Amino acid sequence: MVHDLRALLRVLSGRRPQPTAAIYDGRTIQSTPESGARAGYDGHKKKNGSKVHIAVDTLGHLLALHVTPADDQERAQVAELSRQVQAATGDSVELAYVDQGYTGDDPAADAQAHGIRLEVVKLPEAKKGFVLLPRRWVVERSFAWSGRFRRLARDYERLATTLAGLHFVAFACLMLAKLFRWDP
Repeated sequence: MVHDLRALLRVLSGRRPQPTAAIYDGRTIQSTPESGARAGYDGHKKKNGSKVHIAVDTLGHLLALHVTPADDQERAQVAELSRQVQAATGDSVELAYVDQGYTGDDPAADAQAHGIRLEVVKLPEAKKGFVLLPRRWVVERSFAWSGRFRRLARDYERLATTLAGLHFVAFACLMLAKLFRWDP
């Protein structure tokens, strides 16, 4: 149902029903005692928890989601995300925008095995202060949208499948709200 709703919103926005580009990223969610052994330590964020890896289309609608311990590398999840994206879109995605956490030959090969080309969006050389990266802000906005749901602000779940399911419910709620606010 979520994929049909996404296709409907894309058509109403003047886009094709299935996207040709995706954006991959991951965020670490602080763990609680319920998350138990599934929680890992993310040295970059300096917290224990689970990492939620998502793929969104260029409008910020959820395409795929994968939950791992926080110490798992983002580049190791490219194959699973790419497989889920192509299953959800009927093999229509050709390009995925990623950050520098996905660099290397292995992630590119994993994505290429599913017919997706990775394009790493890098910071400009002469960076001074905050820089808004093209295309990458869309996935960050999607994380902000999901963070507004109290149940997704921390990892309260015992099972990774429950955490993933709650993300799909949250994005379905967001898409329904967008559909009901639609003004042609």
